[in-house]
Amino acid sequence: MNKSELVEKIAAHKNHSELKKCDIESVLNETLAIIKNSVKKQDVTLVGFGTFTKSKRKARMGRNPQTGKEIKIAARTVPRFKPGKDFKATVR
Repeated sequence: MNKSELVEKIAAHKNHSELKKCDIESVLNETLAIIKNSVKKQDVTLVGFGTFTKSKRKARMGRNPQTGKEIKIAARTVPRFKPGKDFKATVR
């Protein structure tokens, strides 16, 4: 499911039938932007769904698959998501 399909599902839900799709998409975009910006400073936990965090990766040596030559991969900060208990149970 992509973002537009998610907006369609929300709009089709009986509790949100009075909302316009453009309003739903706007709220979804703003929610995602807030989560992205907040994770830079602190973890974002949505109880039952999961936790968005950032994690640091150490610098390491890698290998170019085409040439086999060793290359240095720089340290970086990466996003992480840990699913919550309810989300895991739903997927199983």
